[in-house]
Formats: sequence, C-alpha cells, structure tokens
Amino acid sequence: MAQDKTGNSEKNKIIRVQLKKNPEPSAALYNEKDIRAIVDEFVTSWIKGDLIIRFPTASELGKQNPLSITFPKDPSVSAELKIKEHYVDLILVCAGVKSASNEEQKKAIFEVFKMILMFRSANRIENKKILNDLEKRVTEMEKTQQNQIKLVEQITAFLFKPKKAKRETKS
Repeated sequence: MAQDKTGNSEKNKIIRVQLKKNPEPSAALYNEKDIRAIVDEFVTSWIKGDLIIRFPTASELGKQNPLSITFPKDPSVSAELKIKEHYVDLILVCAGVKSASNEEQKKAIFEVFKMILMFRSANRIENKKILNDLEKRVTEMEKTQQNQIKLVEQITAFLFKPKKAKRETKS
C-alpha cells in the first residue's frame, strides 16, 4: 500500500459526498428579481413625480373606525400620517438611504410590492406621465381645430366675397 507524507495509508482516507436535493421550481409568477425590478421602476417613477399615490385620508379612515366618536383626538389623522410615514420609511430602506441589513432591505422591497398591489387594486395610483401626454395631445388637437376654423373662415370669405362689377368701357 502507498503511504502519504504523514505516514497514513490511502486505505484510511474516506471521501464523503453529500448530495443536495434540487429545490422544486417555483410556481410564482414573479421571482425575487422580477419583484425587485417592479419596485425599482415604481419607486423611481414616484420619486420623479411621474406617479401620484392617493393614500387613504383621515376621513376615509375615520369612516372605518367607530371608536372615533369616543376619542377626543381623531385617531384617523394619526393613522393617515402613520401610513405615509411607513411608506416613506420603506422607500428610504429600498433606496439605501436608511441603513438596513440585506434581510431588512428584502423585506422592505416585498412590503412596497404589497403596497403597490393594494394601491392598484383600490385604484389609488395615477400615472401623471399619461395625464401630461393626454394634455399635450388635447392641446395639439385644439391648435389643429383652431387652424381648421381659420381656413374655413378664409375659404368662406373668399367664396362669398362680393364680386366687383365689371366696368364696360364702351364709349
């Protein structure tokens, strides 16, 4: 038998192999990378002002809270502020402005994704870019219409302009 430098024989060497079972493929529509990309695009659009989020107002929250009659201070106002503060806090974590661990960042991304779904389902997200584009299109149509009105007036004035009487120069 052959021996290595330490004097141990090859026969005593044991190689252990551990096989890992492949995880089953996920049935989810979006994987973590897709969710991250959606949240990234959403947050970027919101920061640029291309999106408007209509958060629940204090009056909306007050309708759902029957205890608001018994409290001297309306808790729905603080609830409205807490929702907005929570959202901004999550955005700060997602953007990396607020220090957080990798696990906290992942959690914040998934929380923002859930909020996007909730806001969309409640019809609380407006795309200002589309609205601005629509305004531009309407403005262009109005200009075109004004130009067409001017052309029609010019044509009408030309067609119905009194004709000059021909002067006969018979002498």
